[in-house]
Amino acid sequence: MVFNNLRMAGTDEVVHIGISGEKIASVSSNPGTTSIEGIELTFRDALVFPGLINSHDHLDFNLFPQLGSRNYSNYTEWGMDIHQTFKAEIAAVLKVPDQLRSAWGVYKNLLGGVTTVVNHGEKQLLEDAPVNVFENSHCLHSVKFEKGWKIKLNNPLKIRLPVNIHIGEGGDWPSYDEIDQLTRWNLLRKKLIGVHAVAMSGEQAKKFEAIVWCPQSNYFLLNKTAEVNSLKKHTRLLFGTDSTLTSHWDIWEHLRSARKTKLITDAELFQTVNQNAAKTWKVNSGEITAGKDADIVIAKINDHKKGFNAFFEITPADLLLVMHKGNIRLFDETILRQLKDIQVAEYSKIYINGVGKYVQGDLPGLMEKIKKYYPAARFPVNANN
Repeated sequence: MVFNNLRMAGTDEVVHIGISGEKIASVSSNPGTTSIEGIELTFRDALVFPGLINSHDHLDFNLFPQLGSRNYSNYTEWGMDIHQTFKAEIAAVLKVPDQLRSAWGVYKNLLGGVTTVVNHGEKQLLEDAPVNVFENSHCLHSVKFEKGWKIKLNNPLKIRLPVNIHIGEGGDWPSYDEIDQLTRWNLLRKKLIGVHAVAMSGEQAKKFEAIVWCPQSNYFLLNKTAEVNSLKKHTRLLFGTDSTLTSHWDIWEHLRSARKTKLITDAELFQTVNQNAAKTWKVNSGEITAGKDADIVIAKINDHKKGFNAFFEITPADLLLVMHKGNIRLFDETILRQLKDIQVAEYSKIYINGVGKYVQGDLPGLMEKIKKYYPAARFPVNANN
């Protein structure tokens, strides 16, 4: 398979990409130099970038509306409040079986151009997921909500796995102090990947392999976010959406929220959803380079924008193609004619803001199954224009 005439996100370099099996075979600036057989697609005014890596989501929590009645001091205060104030709303969503809720969580990510999502929580073991659901970490919830966290943290059978844990999710002293508790009890010196880190100092950040920045979730709960402009000097920055309990379903809304803070540069923010995450989770993606997994997203360029302005203005409706390990998982109706040999029956047609997309699997069927358990479910896509 060959993709012709694409502009590389961030650099605007025009490239032609060859795909062989699950891998990127070639990236060339000269048309006609790739010798790959199969489908050949030619684009116009289109941007290419690595499939996004969402480093923090709770796949089974993405049917919830945003729940909260005020700004909180920390996550424990928020947790207690929503379980008292929104009992009925929570119970209604939990009627939906875990597998259905998690399957929607996967599609939520795919529709935004995410090809790897790190699931925080119980392993879902989803079959035939259209994206990489990464669960190869030692996942702990948090210092306050994970029973026996000290023993679990120092489990010698999981010494090779990085510890993936909510930490410092608050603006108060207990949120700061729990970071020191965690690092003090990390007796086996396991690699720590902290999620949120709102209360974290630069000195504390030195003890973490990486932190996952979730600014939209942070502002919703706490009206503040991590000081990533300082933390980046001491650890690696990744990016996460969290679930719809605390934020928007669309990762592009998150990225624009992050960009508005001006805490890090456009190039640094871009790297949080590709190279930085790929290095941390040790996945063979995150770059448009020969030998990497063919996790590739192609999107329409709006209003002739250039550089990172073109990238950060993308919406799910702009996505022309999402490929995961050489398999086309989503494509826009405008390129159907070029996909001569594709098995259209394997895809379902849906609409995002009136724009037709073909997505692998029976997404409309999944939404109908969910509504049988939860009639109030609202989805950002529909099966009829």
